[in-house]
Amino acid sequence: MAVNPIYHQTKSTLLQERDWIMEAKKDPERFGPLYTKYHEQIFRYVYQRMDDQEQAFDVTSQVFIKALSNLHKYEYRGVPFSSWLYRIAKSELYQNFRDRKAKRTVNVDTVHLADITEEFDDDNLVADKNRLIRCLAELREADLQLIELRYFEKRAYREIGEILDVTENNAKVKTFRALERLKKQFLK
Repeated sequence: MAVNPIYHQTKSTLLQERDWIMEAKKDPERFGPLYTKYHEQIFRYVYQRMDDQEQAFDVTSQVFIKALSNLHKYEYRGVPFSSWLYRIAKSELYQNFRDRKAKRTVNVDTVHLADITEEFDDDNLVADKNRLIRCLAELREADLQLIELRYFEKRAYREIGEILDVTENNAKVKTFRALERLKKQFLK
């Protein structure tokens, strides 16, 4: 599986990000570079789970408001700041769903489906994309999130672990099991 460089950073970019965080902790007006760097990513994450663009913008705004107001609690751990933002986004999404009693949605495109189908080792799967989308929608939220983070957003297991607050190895195991449940659902 190819790695998408937009989600992966070098040591120097992580250190620059850490400096931005330290500056923003001292002066909230210095939060701008972090917001600029991650707003689109977080918005896409939120919007993939809702089917309402305006609601997605609102939730994304809440994510950044919470991040800024809780920045003093953030601890640098050698992974992108986005890991922390994704945890906040996940929490805000769940709260939004509870508040609106809304159902989650799955927004995927053909490119992302191709990455999953590589894992299935089944040529017939490629021909049945609609069925795969239905199976994705039937997954538990935790399983869907793992598959989205790994196959749609091309995140490393270490970062998935950080986002979900589990070890890297646990992220691998959980992702493998989620994929197995998806395969089983698809082959029914």
